[in-house]
Formats: sequence, C-alpha cells, structure tokens
Amino acid sequence: MAQEYDFDLFTIGAGSGGVRASRVSASHGARVAIAEEHRVGGTCVIRGCVPKKMLVYGAQFAEDLEDAQAFGWTMDKPEFSWIKLRDNVLAEVDRLNEAYKTTLDSHGVTLFNERAEITGPHEITLASGKIVTAGKILIATGATPHVPDIPGCELGITSNEVFHLDNLPKRVLIAGGGYIANEFAGIFNEFDAKVTIVNRSDQLLRGYDQTLRDRLLQISMTKGIDFRFHAEPTGIEKLDDGNMRVSMKNHDPLDVDLVLFATGRVPHTRGLGLQKAGVELGDKCEIKVDRFSKTSVDHIYAVGDCTDRVQLTPVAIREGQAFADSVFGGKQTSVNYDYIPSAVFSHPPLASVGMTEGEAKNKLGTVKVYLSDFRPMKNVMAGRNERSLYKMICDGDEGRIVGLHMIGPESPEIMQAAAIAVKAGLTKNDFDATVALHPTMSEELVLMK
Repeated sequence: MAQEYDFDLFTIGAGSGGVRASRVSASHGARVAIAEEHRVGGTCVIRGCVPKKMLVYGAQFAEDLEDAQAFGWTMDKPEFSWIKLRDNVLAEVDRLNEAYKTTLDSHGVTLFNERAEITGPHEITLASGKIVTAGKILIATGATPHVPDIPGCELGITSNEVFHLDNLPKRVLIAGGGYIANEFAGIFNEFDAKVTIVNRSDQLLRGYDQTLRDRLLQISMTKGIDFRFHAEPTGIEKLDDGNMRVSMKNHDPLDVDLVLFATGRVPHTRGLGLQKAGVELGDKCEIKVDRFSKTSVDHIYAVGDCTDRVQLTPVAIREGQAFADSVFGGKQTSVNYDYIPSAVFSHPPLASVGMTEGEAKNKLGTVKVYLSDFRPMKNVMAGRNERSLYKMICDGDEGRIVGLHMIGPESPEIMQAAAIAVKAGLTKNDFDATVALHPTMSEELVLMK
C-alpha cells in the first residue's frame, strides 16, 4: 500500500476479532496499529467467556465434592473461599492480557492503549490528541451489556462487574433469560445463593431447541432456582438495611442483595465517528457490512459483535481472519455461517448445532427426530437423579443430520467433534455405522433410536 498513510491498517478494538485481524494482516506484510481503551483481549478474555468458564469450573466442585462420597471419598467439612477463586481468576485474566499484548508486539503491531475515533476519511484521532492516518480502518469494538432504563438501575450490575464482587450475595435477582442469565444463575446457585430469574417472556434461551430448554428449566427448578415469567423489573430501591427491593410487572416486589442485568448486549458503536464518516448503521446501531465485512464506506470494515451478525467469539475470530486474508493476503475469503456450534455453560451445560426441530419442520417439511434420554453413569452411582438428553434431527427424505442438541455433563466438549460431522453432511446411517466408545455418554450419539 502507498506510503501516504501512517499505517496500512488501523484497528479500533483489541478483542478477539480485532487482534486476529491485526496479527494476520501484519503477517501478510501490512503496517498495522490497534487502539484499545480498556485491556487487550476484549470481552471474552477480560470480562466474558474465559473468566466465566473458570467460575463455572469452581461452582461445579460443589456437586463434585458431594458426589465424591459415593465413590469412597471422605469430605471433612470442605470450605469455599470466593475471594481466592475471584483473585485466581483475575490473575489468569492478567496473564492472558499480557499474552495478547506480547502476540501483537511479536508481529510488529503498534498498540495504542487509548480510545480512538474516526475524524476524517482516513484519519483517526486518539484520546491523547495524536492524529494518525490509515489506508484501511477496521472497527472491532464488540458489544456492551444492555441496562434497562428504570429508576434505580444504577444499583444493579452487569456481567462486566460480576467478576469483581467483594462478597458472594445470599439472594440474587437476575433479569433476563438468555445464556448469561442461565450461566450465572447456575454459578450463584452452586455457591449457595438463593437465585431468582426474572424474564419478560415465558421462554428461556430463545434460539435453542424447545426440548433442551424445557429440560434445563426442569433441572434448574429442581436445584432450587426460582423463575418469574412475564415479569420485568420496573424499579430498584435501596433499603435501610442495605438490601434492595426490586419492583416488577405482574409479580410482587422481591428483596435481594444483588441485581444482575443480563438483558442482552448492544453493539458498541457510539462515539466512534462512524456516522460522520458515512458508515451505515442498523436499527440497533450495528454496523452494516457485506459478506467480506466491508461497510458502506469502501476503506472501512467491521468484524465481530459490533456488526450484530453472530455474537460469538469464534465467529469474530473467523471474521478477523477472513478480513486479513481478503484485504492483505490476496485471498478473497468470507465466513460460512451455516452449522455454527454453540453452548450454554449452565448447570448442566447444553450445546447445539444446526436447526431446531421447529426450524427443520418449517424449512424441510418432513423430518425424523431421534432422542436419547438417560442418566449418566456417574449420576447413577452418586444417587443424583439428573438426566441428560441428546436430540438428533434429520432430513426425513435424505437422512442427513440437520440438527444436534445436547444437555448434560461435558455436552460442549462432545459437541465440538460432533459438529464437524454435522457440518460435513453425514447421515444417521453414518452415525449408526460407527462403533460405540463404551462406556461413555457420547456413545449415545451412535445408539439413538
């Protein structure tokens, strides 16, 4: 690229998508800079799926320690320290932050630890006042938690702050019914908090198969999590004893120690100078892009959650890779969004790839559904009645697997390999012809009737 600009590429946002795009672009020979106003690593690494998964691991020990007694282990008053877990998780986040910075540095990417805004056709102004220019600009600023505009909303927290709590709450209200709500409900419940999920509809985890949603609701209620459906917080007030009273539609007020808003995430695009630069935004302030992540402005691109395509970290990484290969690697590449596996790290976790039963019937007409509803061997031995459920949806005419859904221990780990088979277009007969790996939970995939 001509040397008329300071950089060939300037990326705003050093999350998973921005870091991958910047690193790969630099490896293709581009002169790259990246600006990040918080910490390198983005939502996933710093305040999202990575530290959340560590809390999930920590919470799971509550059941494992109980179950261990059936396997001959004597548990002599085990104690849990939230502060120790919290600090160890934050220390790992610190390590990952440094690792990401090292990766950028090793590829020759210039890092600006400050906010950046587009102020001209090829011009970026940093918070310090420094002005730089770039041939291409990539927006990778992700998304931010949505907080309802209700009286007292400032008394609640979001998933950004939950990792920094000084004490574990005894009573938690979680507003929302998506994956963040259900994951933290499971975590706090395992840590012996009284958890209430407040959801404005009567559906949890929209987009997942109904059978799995029903099973998670059943198990969650058995574990002691309360649900208030057709409910929506209308206000929060601080009580004299330091607790909070949450008023809500269609239900009585509830007194709690902590309110966690898990009411969705919105593209983080405000204050970047996008509209002034001519970048077209959608109704949710998402950046509109074509299949190659190009915006309405020829030299400005966007990847990740700020585009509101599929809000998943691995998708942002794929988009960042495709952008770098297309723009600087001489290989026109786009992302295939078919058969993207996803997981909810609830207790127990669920995982999914492909169409739900309802989607398959609407699209294909004729489908065949296979189920395996079983109690894992470990649960049988431990006297735990919790059952797992695997569901396979096939094209009724061809037998091709078009959807696979699981809830149970290690479902996300199993799904990663199974998703390859589904994306490859394998059939129920292909699964049936595979010898079972016994004794495992995953063998149910090749034994379904």
